[in-house]
Amino acid sequence: MFQEKLTFWLYDSGSIYPIWSNLAEVPAFEKDNVMASSASPSMENHWMPFSANRDFKQDPKMFSRAEGVWYYDREGKKILDGSSGLFTTPAGHSRREIAEAVYKQLSELDFTPSFLRSHDKSFELSTKIAAFMPEGLDKIFFVNSGSEAVDTAMKMALNYHRIRGQGNRQMFVSRERAYHGVNFGGVALSGMVNNRRAFGSALPSAVHMRHTHIPENKFQVGEGEHGADLAEDLARIIANYGGENIAAVFVEPIAGSTGTLVPPKGYLKRLRELCTQHGILLVFDEVITGFGRTGRSFATHSFNVKPDLITMAKAITNGAQPMAAVAASREIHDTIVNAAPENVTEFFHGYTWSAHPAACAASLATLKIYEDERLFERAAQMSAYFLEGLFSLKDLPVVTDIRGYGMMGGVDVAPMGGPGARGYQWQKRMFESGLHIKTTGDAAVVAPPFVMETAHIDQMIDIMRTTLKAF
Repeated sequence: MFQEKLTFWLYDSGSIYPIWSNLAEVPAFEKDNVMASSASPSMENHWMPFSANRDFKQDPKMFSRAEGVWYYDREGKKILDGSSGLFTTPAGHSRREIAEAVYKQLSELDFTPSFLRSHDKSFELSTKIAAFMPEGLDKIFFVNSGSEAVDTAMKMALNYHRIRGQGNRQMFVSRERAYHGVNFGGVALSGMVNNRRAFGSALPSAVHMRHTHIPENKFQVGEGEHGADLAEDLARIIANYGGENIAAVFVEPIAGSTGTLVPPKGYLKRLRELCTQHGILLVFDEVITGFGRTGRSFATHSFNVKPDLITMAKAITNGAQPMAAVAASREIHDTIVNAAPENVTEFFHGYTWSAHPAACAASLATLKIYEDERLFERAAQMSAYFLEGLFSLKDLPVVTDIRGYGMMGGVDVAPMGGPGARGYQWQKRMFESGLHIKTTGDAAVVAPPFVMETAHIDQMIDIMRTTLKAF
């Protein structure tokens, strides 16, 4: 067992490298520590997020390590990563460049408070991220998760309007089936009912447009030909509540967590027009689509629609460190900052871990990988092959819809028993067959690493097909 699952690492002179690959190589004085650390831990105390805890602990699906496009379970079995972790790891797992950068940073400067203090890498990273943004959207505020990024953007919107004498703008607009994190602001915006039902009475004011998943666009590759008129939901909300009372509209350019809902042609442009017309801020939640997932650096470029705020997370560090950010327009930033007196905090918001040195080091190393290996371009080139394979599953009777854009796709399966029951069983069968894919309800969200080869995509589609045929 130990020969399959253990690798021990040593840091020396700026490099990290393996020193023992199996138990036989471990010196006698270290074997007791190895044996103790490799024992299976108790599952009594960890309350897992977004998981069926009781079922999981009866039948654990555990990873012990990862490399490239592969996870490995406790027994050393390879499991192909079809969802880039949790849409976090497009450059592949356990990149040595990132590990070395983080180790070096922790050895030199392990923590800096971001309140009244900072460090060079935070400014270096903000400059690099700003280069990915549309012109004028270049003020970067660092946080630690997509949920925090969404709440931060909500506060920016409220603060911006208040300073401009429009403090009545307290309402937010989102969509059905939207996912904007799990903090209270994001839950208010959420259009996924199970994320809201237990917390509804304490949420900020938000109203929801209809989602864009319509029958006319079933089995459509890319943007649907039908449904641009769904953007007129915003016009009706404006007419009903008053545009002067709405602070911001939040949308995922592609609704990811709910099953990859690609917008209809013209839909996002119409939202932009209505927001501009009524002085409402448009916020793109690019926590999933950011950093190459659509074949461009951000979906704002793919759809040629410029928002006022962009949230980002996940792939910002290739999943190696918790980090997120909000990109704000100069107009929003300058309005908030210039309204405050000199030597006074302008925006009363932030987190202990904002712009953590190790996270900044991880992100800088990640962005260098993206650039050096031209991974966004690779995603664009690989997209057609990936989507062709994914849409080949439409001949299966259990498959009710497939959607896709860039290097992300959604596959819906017919319900079996209660909602989500078949999707839950499907993801377990895929894991047992050597494939990791995230499911939400009865939809699989497929988002492979950009470093996958065509053979990996073939294997992924084969496993999906085989496990679907079993239903």
